[in-house]
Amino acid sequence: MSLKHPVGIVLVSHSAAVAAAVVELATGLAGGATTAPVAAAGGTPDGGLGTSSELVAAAAARVDRGAGVAILVDLGSAVLTVKALLAEGDELPAGTRLIDAPFVEGAVAATVTAGAGGDLDAVEAAAVEAYQYRKV
Repeated sequence: MSLKHPVGIVLVSHSAAVAAAVVELATGLAGGATTAPVAAAGGTPDGGLGTSSELVAAAAARVDRGAGVAILVDLGSAVLTVKALLAEGDELPAGTRLIDAPFVEGAVAATVTAGAGGDLDAVEAAAVEAYQYRKV
């Protein structure tokens, strides 16, 4: 199903470099010219390691096109940061969802699915399915 407006994707990492690299990988593997907006929210505002609710909220606002925003995270405190923002209720765009998926594989699957016109449920399902990817 093709949507007029794509689902936005935010990748939250404790490292700005890791978040940016996973955005580059996911968009590159999605064909490079994906129609899905994808943004990194990595590190702290001063460039350190950690997570920042301000950076996450700003990234979500940048990718929001009205079809929902899927947020994938790398480690535990990133989960807590996003959950706190969701609990506040007014910091993230309507339809924002924290996705329980592997960070790299889930980001690629979510980006490909969103770029192909999948809705938020389809994007979440594709990202979660990445838990099943076997490497050996």
